[in-house]
Amino acid sequence: MKKNSEIQKIDKKLLADVIGEAQKRERKRANYNFHFTYDDPINRMLNAFEPGTYVQPHKHENPDKREVFLLLKGKLAMIFFNDSGEITEQVILHHSTGIYGVEVPPKVWHTVISLETGTIVYEIKDGPYVQADDKNFALWAPKEGEAGCTEYLNKMMKELGLM
Repeated sequence: MKKNSEIQKIDKKLLADVIGEAQKRERKRANYNFHFTYDDPINRMLNAFEPGTYVQPHKHENPDKREVFLLLKGKLAMIFFNDSGEITEQVILHHSTGIYGVEVPPKVWHTVISLETGTIVYEIKDGPYVQADDKNFALWAPKEGEAGCTEYLNKMMKELGLM
């Protein structure tokens, strides 16, 4: 077990381990936390996403939280919505776009779409993490695990010209 005073490195092996875990999981994603407890005021983690994973659109409001995604490997689409569920913007994180990160302000509807296998980001979010109020999920999108997730994901990708 890592200790609070231990220097934590982000190296090739750690990325490969987290990506490998995501590739094995049914959800097609995995994370590795750098914070030691959920009540840490700054949550920091590696988050690996494989193509086909579905992250229900959500926002961080009440409590308001910022969220930062810094691309380490792969290609990720950040999708933003208005309150009606209409896409307002997309940002592609990838070396070819020259965009490597994005900061999502509180109260902004968003989701991510993995566009390459082995995609992994360093994510920073205001803490503490309390599952009951961490995310406000969009009622206009299917819940993770419900019927229609794949269709909704494909619809977004077609609308954005990603497939």
